[in-house]
Amino acid sequence: MGMILPLPLQAARPVLVQAVLLRVPAGFPSPAQDSFDDGRIDLNDVLIRDVSSTFILRVTGDSMEGVGIYDGDEVLVDRSLTPRDGDVVIAVVDGDFTIKTLQIHHQQVVLHPENPAYPDVVVGGLSELVVWGVVVHSIRHLRPAGRSA
Repeated sequence: MGMILPLPLQAARPVLVQAVLLRVPAGFPSPAQDSFDDGRIDLNDVLIRDVSSTFILRVTGDSMEGVGIYDGDEVLVDRSLTPRDGDVVIAVVDGDFTIKTLQIHHQQVVLHPENPAYPDVVVGGLSELVVWGVVVHSIRHLRPAGRSA
């Protein structure tokens, strides 16, 4: 049975949401507000650099909680980017997909989980590694689906 690959996003229409673009303090409340133009914002413009190379994947597991990516979150992955040391990537190791932080040390590639409960994946000479894409955004669900207003 062959590996199932995700399909690219289809962004034929703008995804417009109402935008009240204020800077919202995450520390102490501030009476001073730097506001932007109110109006609508196209999420395609904000989140997607190259629509034909951008995919959305749902994360399962807790190995990336240290960078704020949790079980059930979605990640936007750009396959057109060249992966760099420190990027969160979608990798295929010996035919299996995984999400990890890419670390490159002295010609050695390590896929590092951001949870101390998991070991590093050191990619050795006998392993097959393909960096499938670079994670550029994550979508965190703060309100469980199915909850009524």
